[in-house]
Amino acid sequence: MQSKQQLGYFSLTMIVISFVIGMGIFKTPSTVAAKAGTEFIFYAAWLLCGLVALCGALTYSEIGVRLPVTGAYYKVFAYAYHPSIGFTINILILISNAASLAVVVLIGADYVSDLLFSKPSGTLFNVAFAAFAVLLFYGVNLLGLKTSSKTQNILMLFKIGLILLLISSFFTNIQVEPHGYDSGKIYEYTGSNGWLLLMLSLVAVSFTYGGYQQTINFGEEIKNTKTMQRGIVTGMIVVVLLYFALNYVYVQVIGFDKMKNATAIGALLCESWFGTTGAKVFDACMFLGVLAYVNVVLLSNPRVMYAMSNDGVFPKIFSYKHKKTGVLIPGLTVFTLVTLIVTFFGKGVDDVLSFSIFLDCFGMSLSAATLLILRKRKLGEENVKGFIKKITPVLCILFVLAYSIVAIAVVIDKPYAALIGVVLMIIFMLLYFVLYHKKKATL
Repeated sequence: MQSKQQLGYFSLTMIVISFVIGMGIFKTPSTVAAKAGTEFIFYAAWLLCGLVALCGALTYSEIGVRLPVTGAYYKVFAYAYHPSIGFTINILILISNAASLAVVVLIGADYVSDLLFSKPSGTLFNVAFAAFAVLLFYGVNLLGLKTSSKTQNILMLFKIGLILLLISSFFTNIQVEPHGYDSGKIYEYTGSNGWLLLMLSLVAVSFTYGGYQQTINFGEEIKNTKTMQRGIVTGMIVVVLLYFALNYVYVQVIGFDKMKNATAIGALLCESWFGTTGAKVFDACMFLGVLAYVNVVLLSNPRVMYAMSNDGVFPKIFSYKHKKTGVLIPGLTVFTLVTLIVTFFGKGVDDVLSFSIFLDCFGMSLSAATLLILRKRKLGEENVKGFIKKITPVLCILFVLAYSIVAIAVVIDKPYAALIGVVLMIIFMLLYFVLYHKKKATL
């Protein structure tokens, strides 16, 4: 799938940041504070996950360089292990991504409702807004990669601007009181449970750093291998710096104990600048942030469907692309329709999809480990050069071990979610062997 509409360094960096910085950073820190017990464990969790994310960035950037194909997050499983594994994991990811997108746009409707009416709106408004947002960016993506990537750049600059605004609230020297709290459990440090609290904190933080692995789906549409490596690594360095700075400001402006399970902590930082109108400013910015997420999800997922179709483990129609724009119209259309259907079920589907927490851990560990297999087979060896080539295997192993530990923590913290994840993987694995067992992955 050679495309004239190739991604440059800046656009790829923005896509990386888009995949990672969703809505979690404006909520998750309060949950992590409730689990961490102490400021030291709180900061340690964010720092450790940041270092792991950088290991992952270097790992996936080399995977992307060695396997620069469209839909590489499917291809890497299929080539390194077996098509059945690529099929199983990516089908579940597609389902999870469509549902997550539906939930995010419904939450976005809440922000718009608060901005316009200062109160929650009914189901009709939320569903109508969600459908409008998804269809709007369905149209944008139909115009081609160049248009959708430029749109993504603009939206992400606004979102990064919001984060920088929140970070700058540190200089107001104003402390803001939370307006409400969630009912989650607050853990206390007893002097002997530090490792347990750290593991529980790492579970929440690790998913706030996730998503960048999907960048390798754009392999053939990135200008060159150097752009792939620089874009992924630069994007993750930016994310780590922004996250750590923002979490420091949360603690300083709200207070560590007060932020435990506090609601709307991002809006609280806006209040330090704009007083009672701060929540309105935050609502407007979050609306733009939701749009950025919608666009990048619609950008990525059809490429996985394209790769699976080319391997014969998905209907042939999904390998069609528009001759002029290169748009994967069938995949984009079906993914959009599934998302629209899920919006009618409401935000409750997020609870049903709790299995995705375990699936992400499993998928990240397994996909990162493929680097060692690609190296052994010397695939794309000519594209990998320099000092980084010598240390990446070590970073890869550290990354795999880290996410294996997080997976264990998920099993401890959410055993039913992990069980559902395992059962679903078995079901889709069996489905593969019933329908596609004679197919083999091709590059």
